[in-house]
This record gives sequence, structure tokens and C-alpha cells, in this order.
Amino acid sequence: MQSIRDILVRGSEQIGLTVSNHAVESFLFYITELKKWNRKINLTSLEDDLEIGAKHFLDSLTVAPYVHDTQHVLDIGTGAGFPGLPLKIIFPAMELVLLESSQKKVFFLRHIVRGLKLEGIEIVHGRAEDRAIKVRYARSFDLVLARALADLPTALRLALPYIKRGGCVVGMRGKRGEEEVREVDWNALGLRLIEMRKLTLPFVEENRVLLLLEFTEI
Repeated sequence: MQSIRDILVRGSEQIGLTVSNHAVESFLFYITELKKWNRKINLTSLEDDLEIGAKHFLDSLTVAPYVHDTQHVLDIGTGAGFPGLPLKIIFPAMELVLLESSQKKVFFLRHIVRGLKLEGIEIVHGRAEDRAIKVRYARSFDLVLARALADLPTALRLALPYIKRGGCVVGMRGKRGEEEVREVDWNALGLRLIEMRKLTLPFVEENRVLLLLEFTEI
């Protein structure tokens, strides 16, 4: 059986990313705490190292090409921190806001951020549709991340108030991603589809579709 370290290192290489030893150690701390907290509160339905490593961490890192030179990033409905926190570990210079509606998960996120001594990160308790949050963060982000957040049209409508003109949203979709693309009226939303990338997660062989969309109108 492969170790979680091998899954993270080899899996990252398979998706075109080289992770530092420091990043791997940070991931291992994160996974250990995730499993520990998961016994008390429902953070994830995944329990074994292979599924956690591949379906949470490697899945999060598939977005890395879109984050590389991005300054201000919002992760909507981040849950236990995915994809935002693994990306922050890889790209410590980016400014990240994690938005999560569950107070228990917010406590966990704060614990991980403290444990890893991460800076330039804000954890917000609330929902994307909350008026006060929309007013506070309107048009503030270069990139908005939406992973497993409702159906695609709903996820995009939730993300729209937060994107700067010329900024982008990344829709992280499952195997129906290609079909969902045809269900969205991009022009009505003021969005332009820049890229659709299909990939398979290492080790678990699950299909993913990444959608990169630029916000062109206000």
C-alpha cells in the first residue's frame, strides 16, 4: 500500500506540479488534523488516506495553473478548506479568503491556519448569498473558486458578485462537466468560457472537468 506521502508527491507530479518538502509536510499535518477532527465533527465523508489525498488534495491542486500569478482569491463554500488551503500552501504569497457557512468547519479552518502559521488568509463565516458579505467583498477578487458548489448555473451566479471585471471564476466539476457547459447562457451572465480542461485524478481514476471563465461585464 502506498503511503500518503507517496500519493501526494507522485500524484502531484502526474498532474504536472512539483511540490516542495515543506508543502508536503504541511499537507501531512493538515491530513492528520482533518482525520482527528473528523471523528468529532463531520468535515468529510472520506476516511482513508488514498481517497483524502487524491479526492481532496490532488483535486484541489489541479487548479494550480490558474492560481499561479493571481493575487486575490475567494474560495466559496470551502468546507474543510478545499481547494483554497492546499493552494495557499503551494502559493503562500496569494491573498486568500475562505467563505464557509458551517461554524464548526470555520473553527477547524482557523485551527489549520494557526497550526501552519499561514499569513494573508481570511476566514469568513457566512454564505455567498448573504447581503452583508456581498456588499463587503463586491468586485474584490481576481479569481473565485467554486468546487462542488451546487449546479453550475447556481454556482456561477453565487460567484459573480465577487469577481473583478476581467477576473475569472474556476468551476470544478465532475464527469457531467461537459454537459453542464451546454446548460449555461454565458452571455446572460457576462461570462466568457476561456478554457475547458478534462483530466483524471491520479490513483482513483475519477474524471474531472475544470472550467475557466472570464467576467467581461458589470
